[in-house]
Amino acid sequence: MKTSLICNDIHSKLNATRVAEIVFPRSEDDVIAAIRRAEPEGKSISICGGRHAMGGQQFGKGTILLDMTELDFIRPVDSEQGTVEVGAGIKWPALISTLQTQQENEATVWTIRQKQTGADHLTLGGALAANIHGRGLHMKPIIGDVESFRLVGADGIPRHCSRSENADLFALSIGGYGCFGVITSVCLRLTPRRKLQRIVEVTTLDFLPDTIRERIANGCLYGDFQFSIDENSTDFLWKGVLSSYRPVTGDPPVPESQESLGAARWEKLVAMAHHDRTNIFGVYSTYYLSTHGNLYWSDTHQLSIYIDDYHAKLDSDCPGSEMITELYVPHADLIPFMKGAAALLRSHAIPVIYGTMRLIRRDNESFLAWANEDYACVIFNLHTEHSEAEIAHAADAFRALINLAISYQGSYFLTYHRWAERRQIEAAYPNFEEFLREKIRHDPSQVFQSEWWRHYRDMFGISRA
Repeated sequence: MKTSLICNDIHSKLNATRVAEIVFPRSEDDVIAAIRRAEPEGKSISICGGRHAMGGQQFGKGTILLDMTELDFIRPVDSEQGTVEVGAGIKWPALISTLQTQQENEATVWTIRQKQTGADHLTLGGALAANIHGRGLHMKPIIGDVESFRLVGADGIPRHCSRSENADLFALSIGGYGCFGVITSVCLRLTPRRKLQRIVEVTTLDFLPDTIRERIANGCLYGDFQFSIDENSTDFLWKGVLSSYRPVTGDPPVPESQESLGAARWEKLVAMAHHDRTNIFGVYSTYYLSTHGNLYWSDTHQLSIYIDDYHAKLDSDCPGSEMITELYVPHADLIPFMKGAAALLRSHAIPVIYGTMRLIRRDNESFLAWANEDYACVIFNLHTEHSEAEIAHAADAFRALINLAISYQGSYFLTYHRWAERRQIEAAYPNFEEFLREKIRHDPSQVFQSEWWRHYRDMFGISRA
């Protein structure tokens, strides 16, 4: 246990929060003990895992912070059901490698279906809290991969939550941002591990929908479109690298050495994205085209390179970071949305450091669903200097992008920032106020609090019980 610490998220570093203490539970009993002592001490509980989320959902001023990263057990795989129970604090690399070790020499090796991309050292509990998604071409958010979980509520009582038992808490807690309790373990649905071949081509947005449909019809399971970020080019948000992954026939060996991104190349590309966007697409696309035909395993190909504090090497007089937003539009509206986004981003003069487009299937299970239909997901990483004026400028740009998505009956991800206006939240999440009231119903004393929860509670004027 540590006391009086200032915590911050790893990526944006815009959420510095002083918590009262940090507790590292190693068992469900440790979680129960922390919850039961919080209220008598006049404190609340906040919950964190990998500390990458940027919306303030991980920390609360003056709270007892439960850092879940030591609750990282993994039970034996149930090969008949294709499931595994794991501690909510386990991170993706450890989960993937342990699954392989457990099933060494088995004819069928069960592994994960999807994880979020961009970084690896994120916890499974955090994945459920945000209802994340990966780059599956026909997958729901992670709620579709969850059989059940254990949740310790505000009363300190652990409950088994599934589609048939405590179903309301199942739907509320996945995508519930830690408002309803502490997820201590997850029963995850797995899939057989298989070999995939990467297919890479440079294309443009007008050809993209037909090409992706063709790839899916040909059996591709994963893919994304990483678009040009040079705002001075006619290719801006239009031309991109389409990578997709299809299962291979037979059993060809995955080479021990093949062209890969690597930390040095990753850092070079990040630096170019900040200082040489004119030439970065040529360098980036050349690298990706060189990986056409490479073979990968279906689980490890989802792992990514991410270097903590990479921005320190890029900062000059003023610290900065990339703020992320993720926007959703119906497939038919992708092209006009991207044209509008290009015009908007040029007018705001905010550099796009990275951008990608993926697909998501409709989520009809979580209470606060962000994928209300089959959507195209567009992700923007925007460079933001840490001055008051530049943060406000970025917030304006993000609100404008949200307005654009809503104009096409789209939505946005709540995970990355708290800059949306109430009318935007209500347009994207019509049941958001009901969600907040469900929080109070299940946790009337507000044992679980974070800056995320406090912000929206106050915005909507929800009564403090």
